[in-house]
Amino acid sequence: MIIDGKQIAEELRHKLKKEIDQLPKNLSKPGLTVILIGDHPASQIYVRNKEKFAKEVGINSKLLKFEDTITEKYLIQEIHKLNDDSAVHGILVQLPLPSHIDSGKIISEINPAKDVDGFHPNNVGNLSSGNDALVPCTPYGCYLLLKKVIPNLSGLNAVIIGRSNINGKPMAQLLLKENCTVTITHSKTKNLKDLCLTADILVASVGSPQMVKADWVKKDCVIIDVGINRLEDHGTKKIVGDVDFENVKDLVKAITPVPGGVGPMTISCLLSNTVKAYKKINSI
Repeated sequence: MIIDGKQIAEELRHKLKKEIDQLPKNLSKPGLTVILIGDHPASQIYVRNKEKFAKEVGINSKLLKFEDTITEKYLIQEIHKLNDDSAVHGILVQLPLPSHIDSGKIISEINPAKDVDGFHPNNVGNLSSGNDALVPCTPYGCYLLLKKVIPNLSGLNAVIIGRSNINGKPMAQLLLKENCTVTITHSKTKNLKDLCLTADILVASVGSPQMVKADWVKKDCVIIDVGINRLEDHGTKKIVGDVDFENVKDLVKAITPVPGGVGPMTISCLLSNTVKAYKKINSI
């Protein structure tokens, strides 16, 4: 089974649109503000898609764009204005930031109730404690894709390749909450292939093109491939994941393609987080 991330993301947006349409008419619509610094091409495309889909579901989306010469102090002042703005329910600072700006410090300045990226230490702590939290969008998307294939994850062995704050660690917390037995692996892990062979669920999030081979997986495994790698193939560029998709897809129970798997879910989960933040702020 090829897990169709585009279709599942579309279903989530459709559900969100219905949810927003049913919100009290005396309140303003959910508001999302994205801060974009500099001219990073991939970030610009991503932000355009965020605006497009936000409009589609009925979220008021606003973009604040700054030159990459912006000072850390000025950026913090802008974030504080958004924290105090009652029409803004979600704040997202598009990463990566210029080298002279401390990303961790900037994220910590966002009101955790409006931190729709789920990176604020308060949200990270709540997630790891099993409390309600705004969950980072990519692992949340991975989780929803998994639940479509396996509604009950309890007792399954999950192996995560990658330990980043953006995906690996929060993914582990989500799966622990579902009563999975979770192993986090990384570049220093010994016997990585042997560990992958124990996985009922394999989440590949390491950024190494086609690293996971056919002899790394067992036949009933479900694979979520988070990797996005650009390769040259006979003079043309193609995007591949961290899994050798063509040689693995017929061996496993289900797998996400790259592109078209996890990617589309990330923006839909951002919109979902915005609606969640809006409801909590308005006590709905």
